[in-house]
Amino acid sequence: MVRQSLAETKGFRISSDLPRPMSKASSQSGNTPHGGTNQPAYRPSDRFWPYVGVSEEPTAEELAILNPDLRRIVLGETSKPPFSVTVVFPRFDGDDYERAVELAKDSTEYFVSGTGSGTRHRARFRPHEALKLRALFELVGALDLCDVLIDDRAVPYARELWLPLFWFLIR
Repeated sequence: MVRQSLAETKGFRISSDLPRPMSKASSQSGNTPHGGTNQPAYRPSDRFWPYVGVSEEPTAEELAILNPDLRRIVLGETSKPPFSVTVVFPRFDGDDYERAVELAKDSTEYFVSGTGSGTRHRARFRPHEALKLRALFELVGALDLCDVLIDDRAVPYARELWLPLFWFLIR
């Protein structure tokens, strides 16, 4: 019995390792006109395609969601920003939602991200706004997706320790 190779049974030939002659290079490249000049037919854009519409400076919304350390590096800030407490809460059903959004808009910085059920409201409060912060937290604090950030960072015991300490500033 003679064994046949797979190549022989399927009717194709496997090339050998011998060198093959290369095809000759074309005298004209694909982006030059056929008139014989070396002037390119088009000039590529200086910008890379996906980033054509990107502005050179970040917007206020983009800066609001940056990590504080990265924001300091990007903006070249050398001074430490003032202490702040940020409340981040989702869209929710109920009469208190409109009031919560109104209180959030009255904060030092307010930013909305996402759409539909993924909407997140982010309100930053400084120490002189402790009463406004407490009013907002009383409305949204019971929500499972409500986050409290200290200086834009999630820290342990932010709700249990930092908020009551912040409320000592209420006069």
